Amino acid sequence: MLRRNIRMRREYLYRKSLEGKERLLYEKKRKIREALQEGKPIPTELRNEEAALRREIDLEDENTAVPRTHIDDEYAHAAEKDPKILLTTSRDPSAPLQQFVKELSYVFPNAQRMNRGGQVVTVTVSFHLLSLVISEIIESCRAHDYTDVVLVHEHRGVPDGLIVCHLPYGPTAYFGLLNVVTRHEIKDKKAIGTMPEAYPHLIFDNFSTKLGERTANILKYLFPVPKPDTKRIVTFSNQSDYVSFRHHIYEKHGGPKSIELKEIGPRFELRLYQIKLGTVDQAEAQIEWVIRPYMNTSKKRKFLSD
Repeated sequence: MLRRNIRMRREYLYRKSLEGKERLLYEKKRKIREALQEGKPIPTELRNEEAALRREIDLEDENTAVPRTHIDDEYAHAAEKDPKILLTTSRDPSAPLQQFVKELSYVFPNAQRMNRGGQVVTVTVSFHLLSLVISEIIESCRAHDYTDVVLVHEHRGVPDGLIVCHLPYGPTAYFGLLNVVTRHEIKDKKAIGTMPEAYPHLIFDNFSTKLGERTANILKYLFPVPKPDTKRIVTFSNQSDYVSFRHHIYEKHGGPKSIELKEIGPRFELRLYQIKLGTVDQAEAQIEWVIRPYMNTSKKRKFLSD
C-alpha cells in the first residue's frame, strides 16, 4: 500500500508538471484557431508549426480542446461516490471543542469522529489510533478510503481553526473560526428540534472570483448529492471574505407559498487564510494562495467575491 501511494503521488506530480507545456500548446492552437476563423494570416512565430497544430485541432473535441489541470484531478472522481470524512481535533481537546466536533459530525453526512487524547479510540472502520501524529492519521485514512479529513483547533476552550484536507493528494484549506454558537449552548431545545440525517441541499452565495469558486468546491465536496425532496438546507454565505455557515430545515404547512424556515444550528463564521496543493502532513507542499499582512490594509479589497 505504501509503494502504491508513493507511485500514485509521483504520477500526480508528473501530470501537474506537464501543465505548463500543455497550457503553452493550448495558447498556440488558440491563436491558429482564431486566425482561421477571422480570416487573418497565421502569426509569424507559428508558421513552422502550423501543419502539425492544425492536425491536432482537427482531432480535438469538447473534452480535449481545453487542457485539464491538477485541480480537475483533485475532484475528478468526487461525484462517483459519497464523501467519507474523518473529524478530529487538536490533542487533548476541551469539553466545548468535543461538543462542537460532535455537532459537526451530524452536519457532515458520512462523517466519523475521532477524539485525540491519551486513550485508545476505535473508529467504525476498526483501526485503532493512540494519540497519533497527523501523518499517521492521513496514512490510515488513505488506506481506508476516506475522502477528507477535517481538523478543528481551539484556543483556551474556544474553537478557532478549521482545516479541510482532501485525500489522497490535497488540496488543504485553512480557515479561521469565529462566532461559534453550538446547539448545546441554545437553551430552548424545543425551538431547534432534532438534527435530521437527510443529505442537505447546499446554497453558496457570493463566491464569484476564481478563489471564491475554488473555496466553494472545497466545501461543496464535503457533502453528498441530496434527494430532490429533502427539507434540510446548508448555507455558505460570503460577505467581505467572511463565510457564514447556517443550517436550516423548512416545512410547508399550507401550500408552496407558506414555508416555515427553522434554524437548527450550529452556526459559525469561516475566514480563509491559506490553500496548499497537498495534504496537511506535507510541509513541503506548494502554497496556492495565502493571505498576507499587507492584504488587510484596504478595507474594500475582497478575494472571494467581486
